[in-house]
Amino acid sequence: MTRIALCQIPVSEDPVVNLSRAREALRAAAEDGAELAILPEATLTRYGRRITGLAEPLDGPFVTGLAETAKETGLAVVAGVFETGEPGQGRVHNTAVALDGTGTLVATYRKIHLFDSFGAKESELVVPGEEPVVVELAGLRVGLVTCYDIRFPELFRELVDRGADLFAVIAAWGSGPMKEEHWATLVRARAIENTTWVAAIGQAPNPEAADGFGIGRSMLVDPMGVVHTDLGPAPAVRTCVLDPQITIATRNALPCLEHRRLQVGRS
Repeated sequence: MTRIALCQIPVSEDPVVNLSRAREALRAAAEDGAELAILPEATLTRYGRRITGLAEPLDGPFVTGLAETAKETGLAVVAGVFETGEPGQGRVHNTAVALDGTGTLVATYRKIHLFDSFGAKESELVVPGEEPVVVELAGLRVGLVTCYDIRFPELFRELVDRGADLFAVIAAWGSGPMKEEHWATLVRARAIENTTWVAAIGQAPNPEAADGFGIGRSMLVDPMGVVHTDLGPAPAVRTCVLDPQITIATRNALPCLEHRRLQVGRS
């Protein structure tokens, strides 16, 4: 049994404000007995052209502050940041960082699928990543996923083939017609088709922002597709329990990963 905190916080344009909110959420999670706490995508700052100027190296003040709090609380942490790109490139990385309970940075995942949809053009500001990542945190094998990635089931298949017990999906999901329905449906679909737990954490709406990013609706979904918690739109930190026996029971009843016929359609 692993206690996972869904840290659904609003994100401002100011990294200093966001670091304070993130550290407060982590301390609340620790007080509630969490072992792993997950913060949203783009926790460092809201999306916009400002990200190229506000991005930091991984040893910058934002990740360092998260690491200090991870060490202070003993929590493993996943959070989304904008990481400085190559000099002269003009673009940054949309990076998920994974810290263990000692505050050590144990993995980074650079978002593979960039949000060039619904009128947005993330690729103008962000360099895509190339490598799926599974990391051990709080005794779990955690596959790291960022926002738009959730629309690409082949990424999740790769993560489960690499031994993921849990998909940690961090997001700054955009609002709009049918967008919330897409989010809720896709989170459950990725759990069901892979018989794997999904912790999906979104930014809470920020009433001071006009960009439409952040709908909340953070969820923990089990391998059978049962939603164990849904935080709705309000800021919240909630600790939930991941029970590995549910994975075992689901896969015994529904061994669909074993039934894949990968050779079909391939020469």
